[in-house]
Amino acid sequence: MSFFISDDLLGSGLYQENIFIGPMKSKTVVWSLTVALAGFLFGFDTIVINGAEQDLQKLWSMYRLWGSNDFFHGGVIVASALWGTVAGAMLGGIPNDKLGRKKTLILIGILYTISALGSAVVNDPWLFASFRFLGGLGVGASTISAPAFIAEIAPANKRGSLTALYQLNIVFGILAAFVSNYLIAIYISQDAWRWMIGIEALPALIYTLLVLSVPKSPRWLIIKKGAVNEAREILSTLYSEKEAEEQVRNIQRQVKESLTAKERLFSKKYKVPLMLAFAIAFFNQFSGINALLYYARRIFEAAGLAADAGLLSSVGLGVANFIFTLLGVALIDRLGRRTLMYIGSIGYIITLAATSLAFTYDWSSIVPAALFLFIGAHAIGQGAVIWVFISEIFPNHIRSYGQAFGTSVHWVLAAIIPAMMPFLMNPEVLGPAAVFAIFAGFMVLQLLFVIFYMPETKGISLENLQKKIIRE
Repeated sequence: MSFFISDDLLGSGLYQENIFIGPMKSKTVVWSLTVALAGFLFGFDTIVINGAEQDLQKLWSMYRLWGSNDFFHGGVIVASALWGTVAGAMLGGIPNDKLGRKKTLILIGILYTISALGSAVVNDPWLFASFRFLGGLGVGASTISAPAFIAEIAPANKRGSLTALYQLNIVFGILAAFVSNYLIAIYISQDAWRWMIGIEALPALIYTLLVLSVPKSPRWLIIKKGAVNEAREILSTLYSEKEAEEQVRNIQRQVKESLTAKERLFSKKYKVPLMLAFAIAFFNQFSGINALLYYARRIFEAAGLAADAGLLSSVGLGVANFIFTLLGVALIDRLGRRTLMYIGSIGYIITLAATSLAFTYDWSSIVPAALFLFIGAHAIGQGAVIWVFISEIFPNHIRSYGQAFGTSVHWVLAAIIPAMMPFLMNPEVLGPAAVFAIFAGFMVLQLLFVIFYMPETKGISLENLQKKIIRE
């Protein structure tokens, strides 16, 4: 998603009380939005399979995994991109650390483009899965590099809303995928799935060209390259000369401290940020959000909606997700991360329990409304917070690897849970009522995590957050 905002508007004061909470230099916004477009491709790539997955299961119905086509479909066809995302998240810290955020973002765009074109033209399920895996690598790496870049250039009091633009673009990509799938299903009858998958190549190419215009992360330049003058020049375009110089000094001070300590991520010192990253990623997926987004059409049909109505309801989910994410982005720097997580957790519990009861007692008419409100709870809570929070809680010198840890936890579960959904949704196994009840139970645990363990990070500089969160 992209916005075009003039320098006059940004400096006039007319823009002060929106999601950016005050005037700021236009380059901060433009660069943040450009990098956040990686989120659009993340959302589109992740969800585009929703419209095609049932056709693909019919097309390759003769293939089996462990004797089951459901396992083959869920674990290979649908989850192939997710397994790529796991690999991208686990390994993405390396290029982000060695090559920098910018070069990694360019590489991500190339992976998306190749994946979209390749998976659209193949006729073999294993080749299809291989190309989808490449796109997943891009998704996993982008969850490290895009939030890290934005967090590293954003002023502290606007870091939440600017970094959350990545999530806003994710849900815009999800919405675009739902709409694209719906329109293609209506107007194209022959091999519609190829068009659904392949259309992503166009925004992927545009994004790759746009990201060439952003600079390197100034914090990465100082910490990894010692390029203080180049970093100072970039910071001077974002802040006043005094503020830029103060940031340079703070970053250099932390570099000296980290070199003296010779620290590693998996050490006792960093047990608190590691626990926080693990918990927020774990609960994100045990809300069932990816399971719903991947199988929205199937879930609506299980509730009794006709096939076309199920597909159209999926579009409605995308619209609700986008609207509520806008609200989450607007509130994250005003109310803080913990307050949004309170709201989201309570909303999760109510809506998931209602969905479980609806499937138990055949109240099919309330399923769409409950799931739409579930999406709203996610968008305001976990959706708005997760990528911001993980990008904030680790020190500069290990941020890439810390984010890689948090996002790896997220994506391992994001691969396992949706891969199991076709099997678990079978009434002879668990059925939808039990599945949604389990998700609701985990959200009770998330609420307890927020109450007793989650710190507030809003309005604090990245360097000062290290002092607040990390315990010697």
